[in-house]
Amino acid sequence: MSDAEVDAFLHEQRTMICATIGRDGAPHVMPLWFIVRDGDVWAWTYAASQKVRNLERDPRATLAFEDGEIYEELRGVTLATEAEIEHDPDFVAALGLAVYERYVDGDLPPAVRESIAKQAPKRVAIRFVEYGRTSWDHRKLQASP
Repeated sequence: MSDAEVDAFLHEQRTMICATIGRDGAPHVMPLWFIVRDGDVWAWTYAASQKVRNLERDPRATLAFEDGEIYEELRGVTLATEAEIEHDPDFVAALGLAVYERYVDGDLPPAVRESIAKQAPKRVAIRFVEYGRTSWDHRKLQASP
């Protein structure tokens, strides 16, 4: 996929798969909601989560995004990244709001906004800085004769 196609694809996707490296070297793979901001993928999650512990020890992460039901429709992107973790509660709350706004159709109810603000001190924002990319789009494959 071209850079523009990857950008459009990421904006279409709802869930990313985040793979971090566990203490024993084994992959730790978890789904996350995310937003794309100025070309970077961002997520918010609990500071005490295993993925955050892994990223604090080793900031490398691979992000995977995929779509398609049958072989001819399969497309996806993997991003090799280095994570930057932000702990500032105001920043984390603002990112949490942005993430929820992406997934909720319409305005966020006040109770949801309050819940996000209350969770922020226990959460972190993660910026995934890309340093490598792989993409594929089987819809572009020519039909076999």
